[in-house]
Amino acid sequence: MINQSDIDAFIRYENAELTFDEYQNAAATTAIYKVEHQVLYPALGLAAEAGEVANKVKKILRDNKFDRAAIADEIGDCLWYIAALCRDLNVDLSTVAKNNLNKLQDRRRRGTLKGDGDKR
Repeated sequence: MINQSDIDAFIRYENAELTFDEYQNAAATTAIYKVEHQVLYPALGLAAEAGEVANKVKKILRDNKFDRAAIADEIGDCLWYIAALCRDLNVDLSTVAKNNLNKLQDRRRRGTLKGDGDKR
């Protein structure tokens, strides 16, 4: 159940910069899926929203129409699902971001940014 402090926190972020973890906590106040659908619901939602991003980008090729705001909106929807998935996995979004940067920096250092495989 959403309480007044959750609403106040969400409104506070409307005009302020925020961290990944603050975003994750604020986004959680808008989650309405059932507990038994944790992980599955946001994973499927992320896939659907990523498809919507791709569709907006595809229209650049088909219609020569580059709608930056529409693409950014869809990316925002992806971010919501990523935050929800992280919450369901009990992982902070900031931890995921830091771990990803560390992995990429390690790959760059070792000269393995290009290539295939998760463990390169």
